[in-house]
Amino acid sequence: MIWSPARSYPQTPGDQASGVSSTGVDEEHHLQAGLSAEITLTVAESDTAIALGSGDVPVLATPRLVALCEEATVAAMAGQIPEGSTSVGIRVEIEHMKPSVVGETVVARATLVDVDARRLQFTTTVADANGAAIAVARVWRVVVERDRFLDR
Repeated sequence: MIWSPARSYPQTPGDQASGVSSTGVDEEHHLQAGLSAEITLTVAESDTAIALGSGDVPVLATPRLVALCEEATVAAMAGQIPEGSTSVGIRVEIEHMKPSVVGETVVARATLVDVDARRLQFTTTVADANGAAIAVARVWRVVVERDRFLDR
């Protein structure tokens, strides 16, 4: 499943000035490759394909997995983006490999793997309680000024 908004985010002169060093550190936003976080979810009826309208089986829905992966990326950046800024998702690629039933606990772990000016790329893995992979994803986000973004 690949999701990406219709709008592209071209490189702008401001991107060049954001202070990304040759080591992959975004000096303005204090973001660097290696930041990571985990989010745990116990699958509920409201997380299923039936509840979300993405299928007719009572298992963890792929759209809910996408949201879980994005939630983990946001957690990985906690406290690293300056006040007045935020990050927004711009692309997700996910492979959903194994079903998870209601009551099962899953853990999503996101790791920031690339910083390119305002653009951030994460890898995310989702595993069950035994460590078996349920899904793998790549998530891209971009850092924006919150007020300017909302004024569009």
